[in-house]
Amino acid sequence: MSRTKTAPGTRRSRTRRWLVVALVLIAVIGLLLWILRACAPKPPPPTPPPTPPPTKAQSADCPDVEVVVIPGTWESSARDDPFHPHANPKSLMLRVSSALAQKFPANRARVYTIPYTAQFRNPTNLGDRQADYDVSRRQGYLRTAGHITEVNKRCPITTFVILGFSQGAVIGGDAASNIGNGRGILNPEDEGLVIGVGLIADGRRVADQQNDIGPNPPGVGAEVALGGFRNLVPGITMNGPREGGFGTLRDRVSGICAPGDLICDSPTVRNPLRAVGQLVSAASNPVHALYATPKYWEYNGATATQWMYAWAVGVIDGAPHPKHF
Repeated sequence: MSRTKTAPGTRRSRTRRWLVVALVLIAVIGLLLWILRACAPKPPPPTPPPTPPPTKAQSADCPDVEVVVIPGTWESSARDDPFHPHANPKSLMLRVSSALAQKFPANRARVYTIPYTAQFRNPTNLGDRQADYDVSRRQGYLRTAGHITEVNKRCPITTFVILGFSQGAVIGGDAASNIGNGRGILNPEDEGLVIGVGLIADGRRVADQQNDIGPNPPGVGAEVALGGFRNLVPGITMNGPREGGFGTLRDRVSGICAPGDLICDSPTVRNPLRAVGQLVSAASNPVHALYATPKYWEYNGATATQWMYAWAVGVIDGAPHPKHF
């Protein structure tokens, strides 16, 4: 019995056909798998961790309100006691801060006076050994900002009232401007914790950028008037107006400026060197030094310090009463 032999050409053709079929099947299977993957329901994205609820209570040693007071030039010292300031018993801000400390218990409104150098060297007097204005102002600002940040970290629902006079008003105003414009000290979502800012004789004052109380003179703060000569005198940098003003805090800022007080009511400057000398002497001139009397500023019969005290009392009375544990 004989076998039929398959031609070699026929075997090769059959092999090629099976190879083609196999490749087609692989391609079809791959396509089906791809379609199945594409059409399969995707797993949900990972659930983000839950946002912690807002703090509704804080430690019993936290005050409801922290009153941050920044004295003016020659009214403080770097080593003064923040709770019992005594560097200058005649400090203008003591009239306000002492009265507030007597009015409210510390757990309702704790009064903290920023201790800082509070000096202003006269560049025209070679014998003046005081600290430069830049050095004093920077120290005051860093201590103010650091204190507010520290209190907020320990007492996250304590509210703040900021009060300042003269150089202290520049420092307090700068802190308020940075908070209101989201530039630090507090997180932007915490800017509402600053419930009031009171500034007397602010050297960076621009009329109508705050609630101007009583007489509203047409001039600007000395740092604004001299802002175009920013670094003319070493150690006395004139920063000009505050960028963004007071931002979201604008309606919570109250400013007082007596007409003729060159610190906050400066005219257009034509001779900058002469103006710097006037600026130094302006810190002790009668208009600037007598805000506790009605001689140069009064409103409805109140002196500047009386008005600021009454205003601060109203702000504190209206402040929240957070729970404590």
